[in-house]
Amino acid sequence: MTTIITVIGGPTALLELGGLRILTDPTFDPPGDHSAGPLTLTKSIGPALSFDDIGQVDLVLLSHDQHPDNLDKLGREAMSAAPLTLSTPDAAANTGATPLHPWEHHDVGRVRVTAVPALHGPPGSEPIVGQVTGFVLTGAGLPTVYVSGDNASLEYVELIAGRFPAIDVALLFGGAVRVPMLDERLTLNAAEMVTATRLLNPRHVVPLHVEGWSHFTENTADVHTAFSEAGLDHLLVSPAPGRPVTLTPA
Repeated sequence: MTTIITVIGGPTALLELGGLRILTDPTFDPPGDHSAGPLTLTKSIGPALSFDDIGQVDLVLLSHDQHPDNLDKLGREAMSAAPLTLSTPDAAANTGATPLHPWEHHDVGRVRVTAVPALHGPPGSEPIVGQVTGFVLTGAGLPTVYVSGDNASLEYVELIAGRFPAIDVALLFGGAVRVPMLDERLTLNAAEMVTATRLLNPRHVVPLHVEGWSHFTENTADVHTAFSEAGLDHLLVSPAPGRPVTLTPA
């Protein structure tokens, strides 16, 4: 079985798996400034496709709702149009999504979605950055797909790899995010994405959350350089935004 992935921009991608059309962290607003508490985050690149371009979606996987680079105004409209959204308990309380705690699962057709731990920054930053989750998608005869969300913890990646030792496709959120109020990286940098890949041992890696916002301190070119220097560039899949790519498990 195959996975079809269409990168839309930022953390947003469309996965076609097991007969489902699955959207990650919907962001469809045009470029511009977005308020995030005391911060102003600036979006520099719009989505490659609008939600109308995408059409019917069966499931939204929302890593968190509190930051506009993972859920913006038009993204909320897209989420509302989908029959089911899975997210953190905090996001569920705010948006009406179905909550999942770490290691809980929800079956949607042939696909089992398991929430997995994520940490949006260094240990102890949770009161500032809030809850975030990743997801692992499994099913009989289907590729296993890991969606990291805005995770900065390699310890959690190692834990996930121990629970799911046969990842076929890893959607790794990067960008080495920094904001003024925290002198720490809030997502993986390119070198850490390489380390995460070594831990997960996937057949394919799709980088997300590496372009389009001013608070991203690394971009797609940095990811390609890091993977090339590590001898892992054959695993990297960076399709042109808006163009679907088919990934096979073997």
